[in-house]
Amino acid sequence: MMARGRGGAIGGVLALALLVGLLVATSAPVAEAAASYMVGDYGGWKFNVDKWAKGRTFRAGDVLVFNYNRAVHDVAVVNAAAYRSCAVPKGAKVLRSGRDKVRLGRGTHYFACTVRGHCQAGMKIAVRAV
Repeated sequence: MMARGRGGAIGGVLALALLVGLLVATSAPVAEAAASYMVGDYGGWKFNVDKWAKGRTFRAGDVLVFNYNRAVHDVAVVNAAAYRSCAVPKGAKVLRSGRDKVRLGRGTHYFACTVRGHCQAGMKIAVRAV
């Protein structure tokens, strides 16, 4: 009869279970933290910001931060038609704090300034979140 080392079969099973648990824990996907983006970067929400989102990858859960002078601008959440035409429909949600935060869901989101002429001057963005 052979002598068994300390722990015997039970110790080996525990060690194997620990190893499997460690492998599972380290191979599990890690959830990415939501990112926060200042619209227009340091210039903020301003004229000619309409190209700002180009080339950026947004994900559902990311937050857009709109910084602007609330005495002269605002941010309306609009649909694609209103974005293209710069005609914000009655009843559209309009943000006016000067430091608005919007959490993105999946899909394309459209925003425009409602002050006359501002949207036409490029104060609008379209953002697609995956």
